[in-house]
Amino acid sequence: MNTLLKGALAGLAATIVLSMLMIMKGMMGLMPDVDIIAMLAGKMGGNAMMGWVAHFMIGVVGYGIAYALVFSKLAIGSHLVRGIALGIAGWLSMMVALMPMMGAGMFGMDLPSGMMVPVATMMLHIIFGATLGFVYSKL
Repeated sequence: MNTLLKGALAGLAATIVLSMLMIMKGMMGLMPDVDIIAMLAGKMGGNAMMGWVAHFMIGVVGYGIAYALVFSKLAIGSHLVRGIALGIAGWLSMMVALMPMMGAGMFGMDLPSGMMVPVATMMLHIIFGATLGFVYSKL
C-alpha cells in the first residue's frame, strides 16, 4: 500500500478515536470551554459542520501525511512511539500557536478550565498519536 495512503488511513482512524473521546468529554460536561470544533468553526466563520470538516482534514491530511512523510521514518522506536511523538509535537503546536490564535492564551491558560486544558489535551494527543502509529504499523 502507498505510504501516503497508509498515513491518511491511519490519520482517519486516529481522528475517529479522538472525535469519539471529544464527544464523550462534551457529554460528561468536562471542560466545556475547550470546544475545538466550535473554535475552528468560529475562526472560519462557519458552523459546527465546517469545524468538523476542518478537524478531520487536520487529522487525515495534516497528521496522517506528516506521519507518513516524516515520523514513520524516525529512528526512535516502534510506530507506536513515533505516533506518540507526533501527537506530542502536535499538542505543543496547538498549545503555543492555535490556543493563542483562538484567544485562549498560551497553553489555553486564559480559559476557565485552567491547568486542565494542557493536561487533558496532551492526553488526547497521546491517544491520537498512539492510535495513528499503531494503525499505520498494521496497514
